[in-house]
This record gives sequence, C-alpha cells and structure tokens, in this order.
Amino acid sequence: MKPEMARASELWVPAFFDEVRAPAWADPLRAAAAEAHLAQWTRLLTSVVVAACARAGWSAAAKGHMLQRLPQIGQEYLGIDVMAFAASVEEPQPQDDERRPRRPPPWPFPVAVFELENSRDDDRVAYSLWKVLCVRAPLRVVFAYRGDWESGRALVHGLGEAVMESIPLSGRATLGGETLVLLGSRGEGETFPHGFFKIWQLDPGVGAFRKVS
Repeated sequence: MKPEMARASELWVPAFFDEVRAPAWADPLRAAAAEAHLAQWTRLLTSVVVAACARAGWSAAAKGHMLQRLPQIGQEYLGIDVMAFAASVEEPQPQDDERRPRRPPPWPFPVAVFELENSRDDDRVAYSLWKVLCVRAPLRVVFAYRGDWESGRALVHGLGEAVMESIPLSGRATLGGETLVLLGSRGEGETFPHGFFKIWQLDPGVGAFRKVS
C-alpha cells in the first residue's frame, strides 16, 4: 500500500469513530440502527461523514452540505453522496524577486469519495461500489446496512464476486488508493460504535475484501 494512500484512511477512519461517538450522533444513530430506520440512519451518517472529513482536515460536499471549494459550487459532484477535498494550501514561490502566494488549483481531484447505501438489495450496494471504483481518489468508502452480521458478511463476500470479478487483473493493479466497505448493523447488544460498525478493506490482488475492524 502506498504511504500517501495509507495516510488517507489513517486520517479518516479514526476521525469517523471519534465523530460518531459525539452525543449529537451516537444516540440517534444507535436508535436508527436498532430500529432499522434506514433513511434516518443515512441522513445522520451523511452529516457524520462530512464532520469526520473536516476533522481529518478536508472539506466535503454532500446533500445539505454546500461546498465552495470548486469554481462550480455544489452539494453533490458526479452523483457521489459525499466527496472530500484536501484543504488548499497557499505556498510561497519566487516570482519577480517577490514571494507571492500561489493560487490553489481550481479543479483538484478528490482525496476521498463516499457512497451511503441503505438498500437491502445487494445489487444496489454493488452499484455503489462500482461507482466509487470509477473515481480516482486515495480513499473510497461504501457504507451499507444489514440487520445482522451474518448477512453483512455475505453481502461483503458477494461484493467481491459481483464487482471485482468483472475487473481484469490488469485493471485491479491500476486501481490505486484504498477501498473500504463500512458496514452498519443493529449491533446485537454490542457497544457503540465499534459493535455497530465493521470495516472491510479491498485486496485488489485477489479481488476480495478482508475484515480489518
């Protein structure tokens, strides 16, 4: 794994778990997960993801979260639920014997993209995975929800078969970045948030996801 890619997940994943513990999110999310109120679960998680991006030092666009970082101001780009960009840094550069601030690039590539899918249809989740894999970014994350971990594991295993087997080995080798599936469940009485969220990471070489937490 390239070091710069590792930094993206190492920044965002701890930021997510720190943010989701906040009382403003934890109790409503626990209730929405336990009662399978998935529209509410998705709405709350969207705000958590945006807040976690800010905690990681990124700015993010999402429905209800306007971003003015790009020349085209918007809430969603490329049909992606949440898209994050690294904070622009003005670096001095010599010019005509003066050190003038360098203008930030107007159209930066995203540092991370997120799809939040609450459908019980496995194909719909596979579509979300396919969407983020089509985007060049150091970090790609798909959220999904299943009522229990057994069906959740079956979903993640099926994603590897359904999506990754469609990509030739040569294509997998050039994917770049990290791809995570962050699966939510009702927790089965476990502690929040780690009992309610589990993470799988794509191993592109074998075309399968490995549980990492």
